[in-house]
Amino acid sequence: MPIDVQPPRTRGPETTRAASPPRRHVPLPVWNVLAVVFGLGIWTVLARVGVSGLPGPQAVAVRFGELAADGTLLDDSLASLRRVLIGFALGSALAVPVGFLMGWYRTARGLIEPYVQFFRTIPPLAVIPLAILLMGIGETPKIFVIFLAAFLSCVVSTFQGVVSVDSTMINAARVLGANDAVVFRRVVVPASTPFILVGMRVGLGAAWATLVAAELIAAQEGLGYRMQQAQIYYDLPSIFVGLITIGVLGLIMDRLLLATEKRLTGWQERR
Repeated sequence: MPIDVQPPRTRGPETTRAASPPRRHVPLPVWNVLAVVFGLGIWTVLARVGVSGLPGPQAVAVRFGELAADGTLLDDSLASLRRVLIGFALGSALAVPVGFLMGWYRTARGLIEPYVQFFRTIPPLAVIPLAILLMGIGETPKIFVIFLAAFLSCVVSTFQGVVSVDSTMINAARVLGANDAVVFRRVVVPASTPFILVGMRVGLGAAWATLVAAELIAAQEGLGYRMQQAQIYYDLPSIFVGLITIGVLGLIMDRLLLATEKRLTGWQERR
């Protein structure tokens, strides 16, 4: 009587993968919290050893409470936030169409690009004396300097996004019968959106970086103005309050732009 001999079963790659435990990753917010705690610890140690009179987190927190209680911090934050929002919004609103023109039309690129590259080499802060002479000492020169910083950062990124669109996609759309308007609207704009949003994030950082110098133009309120007043009286805790407030407001706005970027570019592969 024949004996049925079956070969021994071997564990395939699927069995091996199923047997191995899933790899767990620490959530990113946990790393963010650990980084903040570590930074506060280093700050506390440096303050206790007396590094150039550096105030500790407790002294800064006390000063923060004082400025918040009398409304000074809120008024200054709102004034600075208004200037940044107006300058950033105007700069981005103009940079996107100008960047599209430069990237889509060679004639427009030849006419506009020399001016963009020229002004990119001039720091926005260097324009402050000229802005004061031409625009006075009101809100206009402050917003103009912030607008210039945001515009120059965003327009180059938008231009780069347009010229980086894969020509294969454009040719494929034209083969299917799409005219220039359809190609621009359905191919170029979506493909350029990640570059535009990255440029807006860079422009937002440039706007906040320019804020303190912009508020030197005869300002009566604002975080930069308050920090300059604190410098006169060697009020280091107030300077730290201003720095931290600018950083927190800038971080919140950047996270909002990042959320918008993820929503508009969900098709893009991410790590």
